[in-house]
Amino acid sequence: MALPVVNYLAVLVAGVLIFVLGGLWYSPVLFAKRWMALMGKTEEQLRAGAAGSSMPVLYGLAFVSGLVSAWALAVVLNHFPPLTLGRAAAVGVLCWLGFAAPTSFATAIFSQTPKPLWLLNSGYNLVSFVLAAVLLTVWR
Repeated sequence: MALPVVNYLAVLVAGVLIFVLGGLWYSPVLFAKRWMALMGKTEEQLRAGAAGSSMPVLYGLAFVSGLVSAWALAVVLNHFPPLTLGRAAAVGVLCWLGFAAPTSFATAIFSQTPKPLWLLNSGYNLVSFVLAAVLLTVWR
């Protein structure tokens, strides 16, 4: 099986975009306070938990996750010619709606995650899919 034709530099940049968006999404600039409240954690509790883990490893795994999402989006986008910005955004929404949203929602139901917390986390996935799909379309 041949590897799909994708712009791997664009995939790398889209992976960085997803990672940076996550940093902003869960920062005080956007939703950190709301996220912590929904998690039932204080900033001190989160720092204490992070101190017990290797933050570079966690950040590295988050970055690799973004790269995998960006690569998969690049492959999927190849199946929706002709690509326009609107179509790219729609594919990002479709991927979120078809894959990320229902699987994370099912997990949230069984782990008894509060619906607002699921919405906040899933909103990040939706925005990252749409932005990455648009970037990958612009930079083909």
